Amino acid sequence: MARIASGAWVASVAWALLLVLSAPCSAQPLVGTSSEKQVLSGRPATIVFTVRDQNAEPLANTPVTLILAQPWVDADGQSFSDLALVTDADGTVTLHDVAVGDGQFALRTSGGEVQGKINVVGEFWVLVPPLVAIVLALWLRQVLLALAAGVFAGAWILYGNPISAFLEGLRSIVVGSVADDFHAAMLIFTAALGGMVGVMAASGGTHGIVESARKHIRGPRSAQLMTALMGLVIFFDDYANTLLVGNTMRPVTDRMRVSREKLSYLVDCTAAPVATIAPISTWVGYQLGLIGTGLVAIGDTRNAYDLFITSIPYSTYSWFALALVFWVIGLRRDFGPMLKAETRARSTGKVVADGATPLVDDVGESMAPKEGAPRRAHQALLPIAAVLLVTVVGLYFDGRTALLAQVGAQGMSQLALRDIFSAADPAASLLWAVMSGCILVVALTVGERSLKLSEAMDAWTKGAKAMLPALIILVLAWSVGTVCERLGTGDVVVGWATGNLSARLVPTVSFVVAAILGFSTGTSWGTMAILMPIVIPMAHELPLAAELADGTRNSLFLASVASVLSGSVFGDHCSPISDTTIMSSLASGADHVDHVKTQIPYALLAGTLAVLLGALPAGFGVPPYITLVLGVALLGVVMRFVGRFPSPE
Repeated sequence: MARIASGAWVASVAWALLLVLSAPCSAQPLVGTSSEKQVLSGRPATIVFTVRDQNAEPLANTPVTLILAQPWVDADGQSFSDLALVTDADGTVTLHDVAVGDGQFALRTSGGEVQGKINVVGEFWVLVPPLVAIVLALWLRQVLLALAAGVFAGAWILYGNPISAFLEGLRSIVVGSVADDFHAAMLIFTAALGGMVGVMAASGGTHGIVESARKHIRGPRSAQLMTALMGLVIFFDDYANTLLVGNTMRPVTDRMRVSREKLSYLVDCTAAPVATIAPISTWVGYQLGLIGTGLVAIGDTRNAYDLFITSIPYSTYSWFALALVFWVIGLRRDFGPMLKAETRARSTGKVVADGATPLVDDVGESMAPKEGAPRRAHQALLPIAAVLLVTVVGLYFDGRTALLAQVGAQGMSQLALRDIFSAADPAASLLWAVMSGCILVVALTVGERSLKLSEAMDAWTKGAKAMLPALIILVLAWSVGTVCERLGTGDVVVGWATGNLSARLVPTVSFVVAAILGFSTGTSWGTMAILMPIVIPMAHELPLAAELADGTRNSLFLASVASVLSGSVFGDHCSPISDTTIMSSLASGADHVDHVKTQIPYALLAGTLAVLLGALPAGFGVPPYITLVLGVALLGVVMRFVGRFPSPE
């Protein structure tokens, strides 16, 4: 009986399956949205509907009707509740610049109707990821956890639930950040430079620099001055500047009882501020591209490079940040958390605070040379010089090769050196440079028998491993930036700030918005890319509408462009999720949160004066040379009367 019952059950299931398979397929369509996973409530967005049949084949050239639960608004400001559309050959329908209030919709074809939903996000939510990362970093003092939480929060908003946030956040956001060509190159550059520093330390080269420097460095002030001057010399790239100066001067400043917080401040404030106003640097090409695109948009035929050069005096934050560095060193005074850190270092010799967690192991201490081994400074100085030289030469030849392919040999005669450097790929040049430095340092140490080949390679590996925590943090910082870009954080911040705006306030508002955006997203380049296409037309149109004098209009325009550039650097300096701020902590061996906390008061001082004596007066046509001199002098006065000596030197 059991077998008969079992056979009957199997026959029944087979019969049911046969009926299902033989039934005609429904023509009901499948629909999806291949736009971003979310749109901002009430803000224009591009939405792409994909319409397919049950076999996932596109319904090409098919009439469809979009039916909305609540009206949307088109690019002309007209609301609509239903819309007749026709799919293209791929079965897609694209709506441009549509403001969505409620995301519920239905898509109807001759074969049926399917309900769908677009994830609509309120404006406040797009600020959550950077806020989570910043607050947790300052509160818990765990940068890795804070950045990971910021990425996860953004992915949750993007994908709608925690499971998708975890899966897609890792796959498309974190992995995507690593897969970016420039980011991948910077990861290799950082790890390889750590390896080079490891060999320099193990061979005694780093200690040789310290001993050689002691002949010229007699105390904390001269050690800080040497650090700042090196930052000015390596002007062509902020990454190379930060990593080379920090790693080279760390043993020297440690010996002179300069806190790691002060070292990271000196490194950070002589990197991006220098790169953003240097006539030739790895930043110039990127900045010129943004400026040139903006000029084309407003029909301005001026040369982008000439405009950039003319705008340099208006980059007041960059100038004030550099001036403040030398006032701090010259007057030997500090204030706020930096004063506490310097007092600790001078009085106790503790260059990091108790309980601090530097981003990178001190390879100079963990791989000290053998007892009695010679301290040869050239084994460190020559590889560093090789990195600098190959970087500059690499930028020249890479840029020249790129331009030759574009304009040919005859066109090259009409181009200046700045054009060649602007066309170069900085990532490639930095990789060539650091690999040259690694080869040279291993050849020197092995050739001069300071280390065996196996010892040199072991030291290189240890140095590269010491960079691992910082590399992870860099990836997460880039991931937070990716999340902010996908959520449209920049659009929201810009929208809040540029409502009803006076023409004379365009430079000021541009600087403030750039600062907020740079702080929130942790990227000065990303901030520039978001703001420059908005600020250039605004700085062109508003002064014309206000009928301002030609000189005032020109001053206002130049100041607005410069405010985006220097305001981005200001926000970047204050942000705990900034990649360059992280790299400054990394290269200096400082606790990252301590670096941010001690640097912010100085950045705020320079930033406040940049607004009061830079952006605001420029809006009224005041020449920048007057305000620059006044601002630099005022910085000295503030440091003289507000700053205090850490301790007798």
